[in-house]
Amino acid sequence: MAEKATFAGGCFWCMVKPFDQFAGIEKVVSGYTGGHIENPSYEQVKTGTTGHLEVVEITFDPALFPYEQLLDIYWQQIDPTDNEGQFQDRGEQYRPAIFVHNDRQREVAEASKQQLDASGRYKKPVNTPILDAAPFYPAEDYHQDYYKKNSQHYEEDRAQSGRDEFLDAVWEKGEVK
Repeated sequence: MAEKATFAGGCFWCMVKPFDQFAGIEKVVSGYTGGHIENPSYEQVKTGTTGHLEVVEITFDPALFPYEQLLDIYWQQIDPTDNEGQFQDRGEQYRPAIFVHNDRQREVAEASKQQLDASGRYKKPVNTPILDAAPFYPAEDYHQDYYKKNSQHYEEDRAQSGRDEFLDAVWEKGEVK
């Protein structure tokens, strides 16, 4: 039976492709969660005043692709020590967070976070919050599968963000990025 996983990691455009390439991942949807406005628009969320974060909601088959693997990929997409945004994207709406959908996800996410923090990979503490899942609102159609629909702009934006340089410095070649 399919489950949901919800991750915030800065601009949601950069958070789709890493998950969208594996058997067992049924779909990855860009959207918003965690705020106080129902059905927010991108224009509202980008002001940083709605409380919403840009997220990806992943529908996955845990028998084919366990939640633990999703977390491994997630950690390799973000700077888990920066709660003020991610890379060039600054502001509340770009903060990293894990939104858990059940007690098992919370346990696994907490253990994964503690393991990453203890690894010594980062000079600062891993402080990405683990929060209860809140209502999810899909982003506008033009944001969905952006890396496929607008590949040139996606590649240019990602190259300018500083994300890849940071990830290359922290993770070894061959690890998922």
